[in-house]
Amino acid sequence: MSSPSMSTAADERAVAPSRSRMAEFALALGGFGIGTTEFVIMGLMNRVATDLNVSPQEVGYAISSYAMGVVVGAPIIALLAARAPRRALLIGLMLVFALGNIASAFAPGFWSFVGLRFLAGLPHGAYFGVSALVAAAAVPPRERARAVARVMLGLTGAILVGAPLATWAGNLFGWQLAFVAVGVIALLTALMVWRFVPLQPTDPDASPLRELSALAKHRVLFTLGIASIGFGGMFSVFSYVMPTLTGQAGMAEALGPLVLAVFGIGAIAGNLLGARAADWNLLRAIPLVLVWCALVQGGFYFAANHVVSGILFVGLVGTSMALGPALQTRLMDVAEGGQTMAASLNHAAFNLANALGAWLAGVAIEAGFTWSITGPVGTLLAIAGLLVFFVGRAVEKRGELVDAVPEPL
Repeated sequence: MSSPSMSTAADERAVAPSRSRMAEFALALGGFGIGTTEFVIMGLMNRVATDLNVSPQEVGYAISSYAMGVVVGAPIIALLAARAPRRALLIGLMLVFALGNIASAFAPGFWSFVGLRFLAGLPHGAYFGVSALVAAAAVPPRERARAVARVMLGLTGAILVGAPLATWAGNLFGWQLAFVAVGVIALLTALMVWRFVPLQPTDPDASPLRELSALAKHRVLFTLGIASIGFGGMFSVFSYVMPTLTGQAGMAEALGPLVLAVFGIGAIAGNLLGARAADWNLLRAIPLVLVWCALVQGGFYFAANHVVSGILFVGLVGTSMALGPALQTRLMDVAEGGQTMAASLNHAAFNLANALGAWLAGVAIEAGFTWSITGPVGTLLAIAGLLVFFVGRAVEKRGELVDAVPEPL
């Protein structure tokens, strides 16, 4: 027989979805700001280069600096903030993010701009990780992936709307405006989180050492490996999608915004459908999504010879975002006491996938292959992610894992 306190907790959790939409919107808004700042610089590269007296290629250092901030910030923040209340942590992360972006707009020189992009990237992984934990804790277990996906709509919405709009405004009125706008979004997010996100009990047993324990769990490491490798295929295609379609398919550059919009629509659809699949059967959803990624990314190789089919497959490649909610939910299942560390590192792993996919595709292009070779590179990365998944499951079934956790019902 359950205790009254357990029944009360279950009742509160059961009714939470009807009362938590504004909280989810607040969390998604922060993701919208993060997604906008991550992708907008690609569209403002020439303006930033001109104003800061560097070449467009050198602006790539600022992109890499932001990504490194994500990779470095995720584990460090998870350790330092192990005992922090999650709502307060989210507010603090958004304030740092706002500072980094607004300061970027007023950077006196290029290298200070690069350093401030690193600062802006520090809260990225931890914010998404903690947001996912907060959203999942507010719904019944069978709806966790969908709650995570609703929060992630902010990121996918930024791809569809935020980055293109900020790119247009930045090119028209100055690139600084885009970063100031992101800073304002971050401040608004902090206010909304304070207003709408409920307090969640602080775990009295939380500690930096307990968070660090996530890195000793094989299932956590295998899941992060899938994210770092299997997700790279989407970025291998997306990083070079414009020169591929303009140079190989003969697409007019004026259709660039349409390409980004189609990719964004695909990302939103993949995010939502992938979450439903994960709530249906998590351990079947992950390999099925990876197989889908391999197929559509490989198909891009042939589709990129024609404008219409190329743009269509850009949208299909965007559906690779279905992997996000599934892997985030898997980490919740296996991280035990290291929830914040594992959830935060998931987004650091996605940034590693970004770097890996873009690098391998670039190597293939420089070797003399056509632009659309990015598709087969993506297929190989998806297959590699699938192999990581099956190796992890084989190790688990042989009983070699010491951190065994019962599978969710």
